[in-house]
Amino acid sequence: MTLPSDRPLADLEIDATGLDCPLPILRTKKALARIESGRVLAVLTTDAHAARDFQAFCRQTGNALLAQEARPDGVTAHFLRRR
Repeated sequence: MTLPSDRPLADLEIDATGLDCPLPILRTKKALARIESGRVLAVLTTDAHAARDFQAFCRQTGNALLAQEARPDGVTAHFLRRR
């Protein structure tokens, strides 16, 4: 996890709070298809397993996981750079 001051600037942010696996990953795939290579996507989640899921997703797809930020309100922000 990174500190908020290290947060990458996102070109697009999607809200997947309240959704359980696999829905945050499915929404992420759709959002990544809408942005150009090299752009940054932020995904907001509340699923307890999302951090692990996004790590695996990025390993499998070649997209870069830039940061994961757990917030005090229970939301985790995942920052991915599209390959």
